[in-house]
Amino acid sequence: MTKAHQEIIEFMAGGSTSADVASFKPSAKARRKVAALIAKEKNTGLLPEEKRELDEYMQLEHLMRLAKARARQLLSRE
Repeated sequence: MTKAHQEIIEFMAGGSTSADVASFKPSAKARRKVAALIAKEKNTGLLPEEKRELDEYMQLEHLMRLAKARARQLLSRE
């Protein structure tokens, strides 16, 4: 399990509300890591384990985008 996965799991397990989900932002550390991986991918290429890590971050980002969209729908009904 990556640190990104752990961050999302901790967020969810903490009893997040729709408002929490809608306003969720990854930690600064996670954002820096993703930026570094993207820069390395563009400049020198990634090692296989780095590529897997970046792919996992991208999958988690997609999941959170979907969750945020749903949370916003729920909030608009309140």
